[in-house]
Amino acid sequence: MQEYLQKILSFINSEYADIRYETIKNTEVTFIGNELEKAGTTVKKGGGIRVFHKGSIGFSTFTRIEDGEKAARHAEHLARVSSPTQSSHLAEAKRITGEFLPQINRDPRKIPLEEKVELTRKYNDIILKEKQFITSSSVSYKEQEITHYFISNSGSFVKEVRVHTGISIRAVSSDGANIQTAHKTFGDQRGYNTVTDREADVEATVKDAIELLKAEKVTGGLYTVVMNPELAGVFIHEAFGHLSESDHIYRNEKLKKMMKKGKKFGIPELSVVDDGTLKGERGYIAVDDDGVPSQRTYLIKDGELVGRLHSRHTAYLMGEQPTGNARALDFSFSPIVRMTNTFILPGKASFEEIIGSIKNGIYAVNALGGQTELEMFTFSSLKGYEIKNGKIGKMLRDIILTGNVFETLHNIESIGNDLKLFGGTGGCGKAGQFPLPVSDGAPHIKIKNLVVGGK
Repeated sequence: MQEYLQKILSFINSEYADIRYETIKNTEVTFIGNELEKAGTTVKKGGGIRVFHKGSIGFSTFTRIEDGEKAARHAEHLARVSSPTQSSHLAEAKRITGEFLPQINRDPRKIPLEEKVELTRKYNDIILKEKQFITSSSVSYKEQEITHYFISNSGSFVKEVRVHTGISIRAVSSDGANIQTAHKTFGDQRGYNTVTDREADVEATVKDAIELLKAEKVTGGLYTVVMNPELAGVFIHEAFGHLSESDHIYRNEKLKKMMKKGKKFGIPELSVVDDGTLKGERGYIAVDDDGVPSQRTYLIKDGELVGRLHSRHTAYLMGEQPTGNARALDFSFSPIVRMTNTFILPGKASFEEIIGSIKNGIYAVNALGGQTELEMFTFSSLKGYEIKNGKIGKMLRDIILTGNVFETLHNIESIGNDLKLFGGTGGCGKAGQFPLPVSDGAPHIKIKNLVVGGK
């Protein structure tokens, strides 16, 4: 493969060119209700070629390997006929060569499809046995093997294989017009053991769906809120992580001022990182799609904004260093700046200390959905509990958290010592590229004066 890709590059006579070639195998087993909706494997192959020429860029894709030469010539033609602009350049990066293979505890590629079907069926049956209130179920097993090649005319050649395994569980309950949903998902690059022995998690999901039918609607107001690690991870990814992606920053003057390095963003205990080097996590990559090794990047350190995420392109534009965050969903897309594994580092407080310090508040658990618009965010939690005099009380539902991310970061009062990372079977969406594998996480965090919408 290396020789063939080098041959394709030899047809290009420009200052820089690279090729990403991939074979992507997706295996999926899905039950909806009693029905097996899907069970099988699909394969997609193809390549994407970038050419940089005197400040212009051309990009072309191909799905048949024999069309690589044609695509290379087309990408170069596009670069040459496009209007030159000083913005289409790349920051310097060292040549990289190597082969990066997965470290898997139990290889899902060696498990028969029939066994995967039976595992999924077993989890689905656990949901459906609760016939009194459960009206619908959905369980999906998803596996993806990506064999990824990167080669450039500056001498880099990388082969990387990533194997993702995950399962998602959803239970829908009903009591007349009252309909509630609970879900859970697991996914990473550690192997088939990630999805086995999850019976207790399925049962807990069913229990949540049923108990939500009787849960009280939260009363809206201003509260001290404790976010559990999953919800806090989604918060830091969606509300802050995307603001740290430099392709957003360099073209937005308002955001440049907001995200100026050196600004205080919270208590000294607050640190946020993006780390693509964490082997086994869903967002792990050895090398990004610019041919830059992944790394650990501090975004906030000791309460101060210290970094942001870069591709080689945005690093050039902003006079900074690449961070290994150029990523494309697959070969058919050009790389853009994306997160990998983004999380809040642990503090010193125990969960019991955090809860015990609150006289009147809300414990918000897991993420149901949400949206962001620049610095403003709105998230809903799957469920919650009232906190009274330092103790967790009755279950609450329909909890919507809203606010300004910068104010909210400043209002973090305590950070737990119980960091957890979450992957799943979905991913991050940006510029039409969804779902890109990422992980996010946090310890428990305590936030004062957070607006909670409710009845």
